[in-house]
Amino acid sequence: MRKRAPIVLRLVVGGVAASLVVAAGWSVRADLAPAETALVTGEDAYLQSCAACHGRGLQGSSGPAIGPPLKGEAFVAKWASLPRDQLIAFVHERMPPTAPGSLDPATVLQISNYLLRANNLSTAAAPPPASAPVAAAPAPGTDFTAPAEEADRDATYQAVMAKRAELAGGVRPVDEAMLASPPQGDWLSWRNALSTQAYSPLEQIDAANVRGLGLAWSLSLAPGTNGIAPIVHDGVMFLNNNGTVMALDARDGQLLWRYSRPAAPHPTRVPATQARSMALYGRALYVPTVDNHVLALEATSGRVLWDHEIGKPADLLQLTAPPLVVHGKVIQPVSGCQGGDLPGGCFIVALDEKTGRELWRFYTIARPGERGGDTWNGAPLDRRFGGSVWTGGSYDPELNLVYFGVGQTYTISTLLDRGRGSKDALFTDSTVALDPDTGKLAWHYQHAPQDVWDFDWAFERTVVALEGPKGLQKVVITGGKPGVFDALDAKGGRYLWSWDPGLQNFITRIDPKTGRKIYDPALTPEFGKPKLVCPSTLGNRNWPTTAFSPQTGLLYIPLAPTCMEFSRNTDPKDPSLESYGEMRIVRTRRPDSDGNFGWLAALDVTTGKTAWVEKRRAPPASAVLATGGGLVFIGARDRTFRAVDARAGQELWRTVLPAVPVGFPLTYGVGGVQYVAIVAGGRGQPIEAFLTPMTPENLPSDSAKTLMVFALPWPGR
Repeated sequence: MRKRAPIVLRLVVGGVAASLVVAAGWSVRADLAPAETALVTGEDAYLQSCAACHGRGLQGSSGPAIGPPLKGEAFVAKWASLPRDQLIAFVHERMPPTAPGSLDPATVLQISNYLLRANNLSTAAAPPPASAPVAAAPAPGTDFTAPAEEADRDATYQAVMAKRAELAGGVRPVDEAMLASPPQGDWLSWRNALSTQAYSPLEQIDAANVRGLGLAWSLSLAPGTNGIAPIVHDGVMFLNNNGTVMALDARDGQLLWRYSRPAAPHPTRVPATQARSMALYGRALYVPTVDNHVLALEATSGRVLWDHEIGKPADLLQLTAPPLVVHGKVIQPVSGCQGGDLPGGCFIVALDEKTGRELWRFYTIARPGERGGDTWNGAPLDRRFGGSVWTGGSYDPELNLVYFGVGQTYTISTLLDRGRGSKDALFTDSTVALDPDTGKLAWHYQHAPQDVWDFDWAFERTVVALEGPKGLQKVVITGGKPGVFDALDAKGGRYLWSWDPGLQNFITRIDPKTGRKIYDPALTPEFGKPKLVCPSTLGNRNWPTTAFSPQTGLLYIPLAPTCMEFSRNTDPKDPSLESYGEMRIVRTRRPDSDGNFGWLAALDVTTGKTAWVEKRRAPPASAVLATGGGLVFIGARDRTFRAVDARAGQELWRTVLPAVPVGFPLTYGVGGVQYVAIVAGGRGQPIEAFLTPMTPENLPSDSAKTLMVFALPWPGR
């Protein structure tokens, strides 16, 4: 194994300084006693940092955060013959999946020893290798920047700062007309327009010249999770990097203002990525935080206008979706929702854009006695889990409806065990169309009733206008983890058609009139009887969003074929099991796999037929971007970022990034120049850690991130 320089981390435990040295290969020395010496126990450290993925009882989980068991035969077989130093190094360098290396040395040691003791393995430290010197590290919090001295604020400085202030202060208020149809050079919301098409009409970069695309500028970002979707307005880029919101000159990345609000998620919550993006409306920038607040910042300065807390600290909820602003209401989806005073699933909430005051709330789990309340197999409200809204919504101003996707249930026993009444479990795996002014449900359509395989239908809802027999018709198109896509009438939710790429095996038939999915009864989960189900809980598609081009009439869909051996837990009454722990999963390749896990499919939305499919080795890592230049951009897990021909799927350009692009590409224009941007590095949701084994030659990203911005050469560059 190739040698590398040691990494020395300083810490203070109980007032005593110590060092954790990461030396050659996996070798680690911890100058601490095997017993816990910090103020919290190893179990406390595990519950705070690991239980959300691996279960409170080390039993593993299979819900939104997917982690293998850390107690039992499999763990012992892997770690019993290895020095504990290797386990410490593994935890330090790989965990948690969304922010590897972020745990302090004391926590790493506590967790490692806790796991070893739980499996009756030795916690004795191996002697340090002679080649691992211990060196002092810089003092924590050292800042190598200093404010400019008065004498250094010369004419050049004054001119530069004046131009930056002018650019930031010149950002125009954003109105609803802009949001519905963004100015051509802007990328004004999560996927640009409120229709969530991830399309820009910019055409300077096209099939004829894309090969000349090169790096225009880049910006190093602090380590942490990715899933970052910047937005651009009037030449200013707004970006949220794990709680630090920045306004940048979109031409060169120069900082205009920065607002930082350090915050930590609930310690036992799923360690998912930060919110996908933010929202601009009026003169404010609306920012969801990891500790479940929504902030309103002044877009020209970063000054806080208001701060609203969505839930109490004990509530295990998350804000992973960007807000949607309609009629002065900041509509924020919520996910997680499994504790405190929040029984019975998740919700969508609307806040007043001027004050942050809550105006309405829609619950995504139907309440007993209300519409859909009799679809939960007779279960009381406190046994109805899930209904997370993980991604952003869409809006159609003509119909005045907002559309959101709702996820699955987290407790399959509620639907599988004997009960009474329907087992469809509304409004899980559904599209819900709401009146943005009142929060009232206008219509719903359930894409996957009785989902007991963790197959969320919780992703983006793309609104397109199609020519139909009676003229122009608004259509909502969306697909779930199975990779199956449904088209619905946007006005009333009537089913139109489905598209199945043939990567799933549990749906045997789709009713041509209603779209109702008929499942293979042989694949119903049973205790102790693993069954091959495709896809796995990773899905054939997941959070990377599609893109639709009005120019071609094609919807571009990133896919990664997966399967699993699926069964129910053999001991469902084990008190250590959480709602996620009801499923046992072993992920596998498809039996007929050709080793190509990165699919980009083009779906003709006028016919519901496949136009083309491009296949390659590495699974998709980023969302998709479509442009008026006839191009489609997508990033993959082999660190490539590519442009393909939007009509034929032929690759036209590629580059290799510093890390995996686990984010949302965008394009914008400033001063006559079109730019294409993507954030590389960091991690998305914990799912990213489980895509890597599909192509083990492609190593996962670390937590460092870089904003990469590309453009064609221009005069003077």
